[in-house]
Amino acid sequence: MDTFAAAKRQFRLQLRPDEVQLEAQWPGATPSIEEIQQALSQLADWGNLEAHPDTARVSSIEDFYRARFLYRLSLGGEAVEAGLAAFARTLARHSELQTVALEDILIQLNALLALAGEAAPDPAKVHNALRDLVRVFDGLADNAQAFMASVARSIELQQADVQAVIAFKQRLIDYLNRFVSDLVGRSGAIAGRLHELDGRIETLLVLAAQRERRDAAPGDESQQADALAKRTAIWRERWRGLSRWFISDGHIQAQSELLRAKVRAAIPQLLAAVASLNERRSGRSDRSADFRILARWFADTGSDAEAHRLWRAGFALNPARHFSLQADAAHADPVPASTPWAEAPPVRVHPRLREQGEMTPRGAPPHVRARDTERAMLAARVAAERAQIDAARAILATGRATRLSELGMLDAQAFRLFLNLLGEALVAQAGPDAEVSCQSADGLLQIRLAPLAADSVASIQTSFGTFTGRDHLLTITPTGDRHGA
Repeated sequence: MDTFAAAKRQFRLQLRPDEVQLEAQWPGATPSIEEIQQALSQLADWGNLEAHPDTARVSSIEDFYRARFLYRLSLGGEAVEAGLAAFARTLARHSELQTVALEDILIQLNALLALAGEAAPDPAKVHNALRDLVRVFDGLADNAQAFMASVARSIELQQADVQAVIAFKQRLIDYLNRFVSDLVGRSGAIAGRLHELDGRIETLLVLAAQRERRDAAPGDESQQADALAKRTAIWRERWRGLSRWFISDGHIQAQSELLRAKVRAAIPQLLAAVASLNERRSGRSDRSADFRILARWFADTGSDAEAHRLWRAGFALNPARHFSLQADAAHADPVPASTPWAEAPPVRVHPRLREQGEMTPRGAPPHVRARDTERAMLAARVAAERAQIDAARAILATGRATRLSELGMLDAQAFRLFLNLLGEALVAQAGPDAEVSCQSADGLLQIRLAPLAADSVASIQTSFGTFTGRDHLLTITPTGDRHGA
């Protein structure tokens, strides 16, 4: 199968058994042509290969009736080989933080900015620039994710040798400092180019999608339009992912900032690993070393009696008579703790204790305690809290559009309810200037939040202090009223 995969990379469509015999790398002696033919036939039966009659070398009637085949990779075999190659490549890959990729991304963005400034951009140049940009960005994101996942594992693997930890620590710190400096220096420029392209990138994405549509299967106008729409949506999604990697989008932090924070957090992790190693070395608490020393002591004992004495001292196996069990009436006298078990009277163990590990004490069962007072107190507390919540809802859930600056003074319970509802609305908001309509988490209230002017200010007086922020138009309606209307 490796030979067929190599042949496909060399643009060779088919192989004969004798060619497989010559080109394959055999671990031992080269097998005979009959064994190779049998193996190829088995692979064809499994679906890894496709067999076609070989009539190119026929020179006689006997050759024509003799079974000769050309073999090539089937679709399933090609998929299996590609999957195994990707699996091996992923396991052998060394994760890295690509500073060169940041420079390549900036170069491609500059090229796109220049193309966007042209009156009639060349679709081929636009498509090549976008494709190279996506390829470089995919490599940067994948390697950064793999690196962050492997930092902790690398630190754990290096904890065995202090010299290896120190050398690895210095290399890692230098590596991370270099990447962080490049990331900080180039992220601003990349974000600036993305902002400049924000209003003009749609035309370039459509040009790239139109150029890709040429490779689509032939069809009617609706199918061609659907193919163009799908390719345009794919390019828009790629561009949105690239922008969010370098630009914070409302509630979502930029991935470059998260990566920078993760890189900086790797240094304290490494220092903590070094501190843990030093603490382990200074404490000298190593159970395996203790057992090895104890084994040497056992080997040095001169008799079985000394070995038994060492065993009892090492594992604290001293006589003990502290069971809280009632002894037999015939042996009611106390037994000294120094009495060996073999010489002490037996202790009668109840079968229930032996089987279930517990024994019901003798005597009448305890009376059930009446907790009517506690239940009444809890019910009163729940009723009071419910009344406070209902009062807060009566203040806020009026069904009328109200400016936040007109809410007035709110008590503690009403302010807590207001903060919860405001937080649920802001989470569902697509952007700072977007209007949002959502339902509360308990499903009892319908929330509608419309932002006002960006320079507007709302101040709400509460028992905790003054709550200040951008003014919004807030409408809170009970769901029962809404459905009834």
